[in-house]
Amino acid sequence: MTLLDAKPYDPAKARRRRIQIATAIVVVIVLAAVAWLYRNWPEERAVSKFFAALEHQDYETAYGIYFNDPGWRQHQQKYSQYGYADFYRDWGPGGEWGLIKSFRIYGSANTQNFGGGGVVVEVVVNERSEHARMFVNKADKTLTVFPY
Repeated sequence: MTLLDAKPYDPAKARRRRIQIATAIVVVIVLAAVAWLYRNWPEERAVSKFFAALEHQDYETAYGIYFNDPGWRQHQQKYSQYGYADFYRDWGPGGEWGLIKSFRIYGSANTQNFGGGGVVVEVVVNERSEHARMFVNKADKTLTVFPY
């Protein structure tokens, strides 16, 4: 094939190629933005499930979510430092937040220095101006109250 035997320039084919490249770039940018926006979704979901159980006054389920152990009743001695009675006193109707009637996730932020890395999830409870801040350990999805 010589220079004179080259295929003639096809502007429609070149335009289609530019559109395909631009579309691929836009799709990659949109996927990266969605991944960044939902980077803390598993941790936010754990906190949401925890507060939903508290809202339904299912404190035993909430205790299991707090330690990420649904079968906590079979080995209660494992959680002797923060037993169910202490949990109920803190999160039950007489606790700091009272009877939880509504909640919504306000936001979340990654932290590298506290507890080996995790996420702090801020929750609006009962439309109070003071927000609950929960720390979710990324490794085992256990919850604790974040000491601000």
